[in-house]
Amino acid sequence: MNLYHSKNTNSLSVLKEKPFKLEKEIQTLFEANLFDLMGLEMVKSEFVIKGKRIDTLGYDPQSKAFVIIEYKRDKNISVVDQGFTYLSLMLENKADFVLTYNETLKKAIHSTSVDWSQTRVVFVSPGFTENQRLATNFKDIAIELWEVKHYENDLISINPIKKNKSAESIKPLTKQSTVIKSVTDEIKVYTEEDHLNGSSEEIIELYENFKNAILNLTNDIEIVPKKLYIAFKKNKNIADMVILKKGIKIFINLKKGELDDSKGLMKDVSEKGHWGNGDYEIIVSDTHNLEYIMSLVKQAIQ
Repeated sequence: MNLYHSKNTNSLSVLKEKPFKLEKEIQTLFEANLFDLMGLEMVKSEFVIKGKRIDTLGYDPQSKAFVIIEYKRDKNISVVDQGFTYLSLMLENKADFVLTYNETLKKAIHSTSVDWSQTRVVFVSPGFTENQRLATNFKDIAIELWEVKHYENDLISINPIKKNKSAESIKPLTKQSTVIKSVTDEIKVYTEEDHLNGSSEEIIELYENFKNAILNLTNDIEIVPKKLYIAFKKNKNIADMVILKKGIKIFINLKKGELDDSKGLMKDVSEKGHWGNGDYEIIVSDTHNLEYIMSLVKQAIQ
């Protein structure tokens, strides 16, 4: 992908890429901006456990899960082998990760409050080979690839590499490796199908209507199925959906007092526990108020 500088209305010049000289530059950039870039709490840099060094250890407060981040300039490494090695390492040493989190952030979470099934590994690199992309193109693999590039004028582009919609399951390959099998038995990467299984045709159609309406609000909205809900993200969570038997519960990711709801349709859930993000929810069973609800969801887009 080329980036351009507009000199005037009729002239564009291609910005030249200025490659990172060291992996450490990429690591410093991400660690200093970890919450803004990935929505993660920064736990520890250069975390060493059982003789292995983890570049960055983060924690996802929404998923309540740890995230391991590795930075690579070398395109010859096997991201799948290394990724599953780190996932296995974490699952075998849960107490050490919890202890590090509590000691570093001066908090007190317990191992049982961490959702280990949502653990994942993220590789960050200026570029990935076609083999690396194909090797991670499984819908249920807890390994992500993020591409970062540095251009002149100190411009940075950061792009998570999305899996193909037709991506298959990695389950048939687990027989080839005991490590992969042990990890995939405990870690679960959720899909839309997981949330819609058992739903009636009416509920599936209702979900599709609201999903497409959200996706049409602006470009680059990403669907990220979680354990308890389906998230819609653009830089951060915009809205979340929970599939019910007779409807859909929609959360808007705004704090109490930030939403202009002239019709008063949304329910304030700021004082009670709930699955989605944000302080506003509504349960819909039809598309009667779809357009108005989209005007509310749009307020959460930055």
